Amino acid sequence: MDPECSLSQEDPDIRVMMEGSTLRKVKSRSWKRQRHFRLLEDGMTIWYKSRWAGRGHSTFSVAEVEAVREGHQSEVLLSIAEEFPADLCFTLVFHGRQGNLDLVADSPEEARAWIQGVRKLIHKVETMDEKERLDQWVWDWFQKADKNKDGKMNFKEVRKLLKMMNVDMNEEHALHLFTMADKSESGSLEIEQFVHFYQLLTQRDEVWKVFQDHSGDGEKLMLEELENFLSTEQQEGERSAQHAQELIDCYEPSELAKEQNAMSFDGFQMYLCSQDGSIFKPEHRALQQDMSQPLSHYFISSSHNTYLLEDQLRGQSSLEAYIQALKRGCRCVEVDCWDGSEGEPVVYHGHTFTSKILFKDVISTLKEYAFKTSEFPVILSLENHCGVEQQTVMAQHLIQILGDTLLTTVLNGHIPQQLPSPEELKGKILLKAKKIGGLEDCLDGILTDEVSDEEEGNGDAESLSAEGQATECLDVTGKVQKSTSKLSRELSDLVVYCKSVHFHTFEHARLHGKCYEMSSFSESKAKKLAKEAGSEFVLYNTRQLSRIYPSGLRTDSSNYNPQDMWNVGCQIVALNFQTASLEMDLNDGLFRQNGCCGYVLKADFLRDSNTQFSPEKPEERKDYRPLRLSIQVISGQQLPKVNQKEGSIVDPLVRVEIYGVPQDQAKEETSHINNNGFNPVWNETLNFIIHTPELALVRFVVEDYDKATRNDFIGQFTLPFTCIQAGYRHIHLLSKDGTAIPPSSIFVNISISDYT
Repeated sequence: MDPECSLSQEDPDIRVMMEGSTLRKVKSRSWKRQRHFRLLEDGMTIWYKSRWAGRGHSTFSVAEVEAVREGHQSEVLLSIAEEFPADLCFTLVFHGRQGNLDLVADSPEEARAWIQGVRKLIHKVETMDEKERLDQWVWDWFQKADKNKDGKMNFKEVRKLLKMMNVDMNEEHALHLFTMADKSESGSLEIEQFVHFYQLLTQRDEVWKVFQDHSGDGEKLMLEELENFLSTEQQEGERSAQHAQELIDCYEPSELAKEQNAMSFDGFQMYLCSQDGSIFKPEHRALQQDMSQPLSHYFISSSHNTYLLEDQLRGQSSLEAYIQALKRGCRCVEVDCWDGSEGEPVVYHGHTFTSKILFKDVISTLKEYAFKTSEFPVILSLENHCGVEQQTVMAQHLIQILGDTLLTTVLNGHIPQQLPSPEELKGKILLKAKKIGGLEDCLDGILTDEVSDEEEGNGDAESLSAEGQATECLDVTGKVQKSTSKLSRELSDLVVYCKSVHFHTFEHARLHGKCYEMSSFSESKAKKLAKEAGSEFVLYNTRQLSRIYPSGLRTDSSNYNPQDMWNVGCQIVALNFQTASLEMDLNDGLFRQNGCCGYVLKADFLRDSNTQFSPEKPEERKDYRPLRLSIQVISGQQLPKVNQKEGSIVDPLVRVEIYGVPQDQAKEETSHINNNGFNPVWNETLNFIIHTPELALVRFVVEDYDKATRNDFIGQFTLPFTCIQAGYRHIHLLSKDGTAIPPSSIFVNISISDYT
């Protein structure tokens, strides 16, 4: 029954892993410990322990591993490169925010077996279909519950298993199901019988009812019946005929049913639990937006203090933080640069205890990882605290390390009237920093542009000019000001389409602003402008980029709500990616569409150069069309436990939260179900009116109800309203970290209609 057996028995790399190896686990130059690692019989769990730790051990699933890096590809392994050659070293990289596992083998052959073996198992996980995934999940539970490892499970073990699986079942009913599954009447279940027990346990009456409502004979859905279901219930309209046949071909396990052009209940349930049956429109997952419009017409996934793994006071600065942000689709990273020893600039959060990393190492990391997740441009937002000498060193590193990847001249040799598009800038890194003069020649020796007097995140007043010479700039009233701060000409020359300037007023920007000039706003300043001059902010953002950053008071690296900024079309809304939060759920939700490429095309009313849209008054938009969103929350499936104590079981409730223009902010929740995280049924309907559907995000949250204290988080999923599929859908839940927690889901029926 073991889903991995065939791979395990035949493959030499898997065999090495199953026999086990002593590997060094490395945490730092001084912390290196030997641990015995081996792959368990399920072919999915890696177990390891110290020789001296008695019975204590640790395990993790291959499903948690995202990738394997060979050689010295982590800061820790680089630090011990002289001690251990690259062909002994490898790094396991986990999904989400979990730290890496750096390992050193005794021989190159052993390292190679583990590297290749884990990669094969990752590939196996990624290519499993729904049935294989479920089989694997059932196998995992069997392994956990079979305490004495005899390949059988008695009723006492099954009772414990039910608690582990988050279900509080009547003992009499559990014994009845156990007896039905125990065909051999031996008083214990082997794995095949356990699968039968699991099927009895997980019978989905609510899905069976939907199936029965559309099946003529109650046994199967004929092609025409499935078409009718897709058209009427799933609101698929014209595409339902072709789609029905595709679904049968893809999800129907019975060859006999396939021959009859029909779908059995098993096939129907597999379809509903698949990506096709998920709440997220499959076509919106792919890269499907127009990428040929100016940069200012897109929301851009953006990180603040990208170098930090933790908080802003004592957190560790790390290259890994850049890698993690870029893997999540981030397209604007921040680099805080300070003068370092031996002439090398360093990156860290100034005037704090955060650790330091070399600027050149950050740029090397950027070069390697910038375009692995997305091919569209990356903006390098520079917060520059260095003297002229080390600024010049920075310029040299940027040129030498990034080479052709760094954009250093305007496209086509023309001064732009509008910004180039993501399509035109594919594979390019753009420097955002202060610049001497503009792209145009300065007139009469007077620079009619001011550089930023606001260092992002710190609010340091500072205007930089060339080589410390006094440069005259016109201020908003036309008076000449003098600035004697220092900016390296070499660094300045690398700034093309993202020149940092100080923001005066929207009127000043309208009269004097260039499309390649961009300003940064603190969250409070941006929120104030959005409330007091929303339509002007929207208009400003049709032509110029704006970057929003968290308040300097957020020393814990918490986040502000990005929705307020997106409502007025701000493109670069920078968040602390290192902090799991509701705000990061919203960011992940928005950028989950369009191939997770980090760019999302703004709604047409946020791109129109004559727009008068105001988020405060959505009903004044000429094509205003509010919609009614009705969500019947039907049931939940295999919700994870919050408290790992053996006897504890969750009391789940579902809350739906809408984020959008002020009139659309809303929350509704179901009642809670006592003691059932396994298959809770709510059958409750939540209703919303959405005034600006193009800007709305919908967040589904499942919590463990507690009347005495705050509810505990169980899982969530956030997506743009425009990406929702109507009909009977499963919402596959994500952890706090934004990683999948299969097979946990919520089953809903969604209806979207005009609000009149």
